[in-house]
Amino acid sequence: MVNTKLKVAIYCRLSEEDRNKQSETDDSNSIQNQKSMLLQYSIEQGWEVYNIYSDDDYTGSDRKRPEFNKLLTEAKEHKFDIILCKTQSRFTRELELVEKYIHGLFPIWGIRFVSIVDNADTDNKGNKKSRQINGLVNEWYLEDMSENIKSVLTDRRKNGHHIGAFALYGYKKDPDVKGHLIIDEEAAQVVREVFSLFLQGYGKTAIARMLNDRGIPNPTEYKRIHGLRYQQPKRKNCTLWKYFAISDMLNNEIYIGNMVQGKYGSVSYKTKQNKPRPKDQWYIVEGTHEPIIEREMWEKVQALIAQKVRPFTEGKVGLFARKARCMNCGYTMSSNKQRDGRRYLRCSNRHVAKDACIGSFISVTKLEQAVIKELNKLSTAYLDKDELEQSVTFNNDLRGNKEVLQKEISAYQKKITEYIKGIRELYLDKVKGVITEQDYCGLSKDFSEEKDRLEKLVIDTQKRLDVLERKMQAGDNRRQLIDQYTNLEHLDRETVEKLIDYILVGKKDPVTKEVPVEIHWNF
Repeated sequence: MVNTKLKVAIYCRLSEEDRNKQSETDDSNSIQNQKSMLLQYSIEQGWEVYNIYSDDDYTGSDRKRPEFNKLLTEAKEHKFDIILCKTQSRFTRELELVEKYIHGLFPIWGIRFVSIVDNADTDNKGNKKSRQINGLVNEWYLEDMSENIKSVLTDRRKNGHHIGAFALYGYKKDPDVKGHLIIDEEAAQVVREVFSLFLQGYGKTAIARMLNDRGIPNPTEYKRIHGLRYQQPKRKNCTLWKYFAISDMLNNEIYIGNMVQGKYGSVSYKTKQNKPRPKDQWYIVEGTHEPIIEREMWEKVQALIAQKVRPFTEGKVGLFARKARCMNCGYTMSSNKQRDGRRYLRCSNRHVAKDACIGSFISVTKLEQAVIKELNKLSTAYLDKDELEQSVTFNNDLRGNKEVLQKEISAYQKKITEYIKGIRELYLDKVKGVITEQDYCGLSKDFSEEKDRLEKLVIDTQKRLDVLERKMQAGDNRRQLIDQYTNLEHLDRETVEKLIDYILVGKKDPVTKEVPVEIHWNF
């Protein structure tokens, strides 16, 4: 007998105003209630639950919700027949998305949208205007809420109240007075030492190395150690002190008792993206909290910083600025001038901690020669080849690369589907009492983390595939591009920007004395 049951995808979202988390791994009560309600409704309607998509701690205007986007992808593939939500606003609060999906793409994809509380149902042609009104009201709600919050926060900033999620390193939030900072003596000792060492003549990189050699955790690691839910940057050696951490500390007025906020502002209430604001738009209020650094020491440090500032090559951008990276750790190499007057590029990781990096090092002149040599080799190879042969080889290479990337994406997606199925089965086992809440939380967390990792791999691989397809559409223009830059004696910044994506520099070979260089071209 053929199974004619309609498949339903359940979507739940926790709104920020009713968040009530018990722990990092638990679903909120709000999410649990939504799931129970929607599962019961599905059973009453005789629908088969395909999957439960749940976004916890996301607003209705956030378009980057992971489960929301997964839902849309699988809706397009028609892996289910119905999308079920508690209310239309749980799906989205944006009128634009209501029109795009609920009234536009879902009917084309053959997907029915149903929300229980506000009676939205795309099978009911008579309530389309109600759905549109709901979308408009939700849009107004978002905008009004954003303006109200912004107004309150601006007022608090102007009055010198700290409104950030975390206090600056060296301080902690006053448990008795909201918006007030008090000194965290353990971290404050490090801050005082940094200012003192700088006045003694130590450079910023040297100070970072000294702190790392003593095993002192940097600000982000310090937060994690002290139990703060601070998202650690996902890169190598992210627990080490670096040049920029010391530099930012030496320039931060908060350490002399002034509250400085508003350095970044939101682009729009519809996005979480922020952009830097000019200094005249910052909110600076003096004397809001106890200083860690005395005014006299602060002024001496600022005077010393001003003396040490030197533009690179009289204000010009360095030839390989932001292009040269360490082959070992991936960090952008910094430029410095030696006593002989020549410029060198080195990986700063070598100097911030023992064994942090191999210490890639090369002179700017030598790297320039390596690039010109490789460019001339490419030019010779292309000019010697028949143009038709080049084009065929080019397209065959790209097609082969495309097939590899498509297979990788397919393999990742297959694994993701398996993890989603596993999470769904775990949840149903928990509801039936087959496994305990504790077992469910542990297992589902492992499954979710692996699923998230694979989804990021899909996104990264898809980006590479998109670049590849653009190259295939544009055709092989490498011959013409390289031909413009034959027989060069010197490079300029414009040429480097146009031709080079990035360069990996390794450590000098002790035998051959050669420095490995790997050039990644823009063509």
